Amino acid sequence: MIGIVNYGAGNIFSLTSALERQHIPFGMVNTEADLDKYTHIIIPGVGHAGAAMKKLEETGLVAPIKALKKPVLGICVGMQLLTAHSEEGDVTMTGVFPLKTRLFNKDQGIKIPHMGWNNIDHKNNLLFEGVENLTQFYFVHSYFIEYNPTFDIATANYGMPFSAAIQKDNFYGVQFHPEKSGIAGEHLLKNFSNLKQ
Repeated sequence: MIGIVNYGAGNIFSLTSALERQHIPFGMVNTEADLDKYTHIIIPGVGHAGAAMKKLEETGLVAPIKALKKPVLGICVGMQLLTAHSEEGDVTMTGVFPLKTRLFNKDQGIKIPHMGWNNIDHKNNLLFEGVENLTQFYFVHSYFIEYNPTFDIATANYGMPFSAAIQKDNFYGVQFHPEKSGIAGEHLLKNFSNLKQ
């Protein structure tokens, strides 16, 4: 059963709808005690990383989330919260991954935000089991996580390569929105729900 961290970071209706379509049971995590009720945890996120981090700190959930040994998935800003630092608001994040979240460079002739469908080149990882390589997923973001081969499990390209998905132990992050990525995205959510603890 999936627990969705409810820290006021944007609309989670798309995510709950996608989980319902896949018949994946879920509930909300509002307090530290709620973390124990679920086998898998999703940190959703929309909007400003600095504001999202502030909200997460106010819930008192940062240290308990970092201590989790069960599968955790950060989506979009939820993924960026797992990095060490974000240029968005120049803020220290949870530091689960020793990576930086950086602003795309307009000088490369790209539009910011990066918005729309983009192919991802993924590694052989249980999160992507049954998902064809170079499948398209839906992105909406102005900030990206620097590519690092140690943690990168999927790469996308927008003016430069960046991490579309990362993993460290039981922590996963995806920059795209699986809940808005059609069949492939829902398949990925199903894969996450099936990850063993």
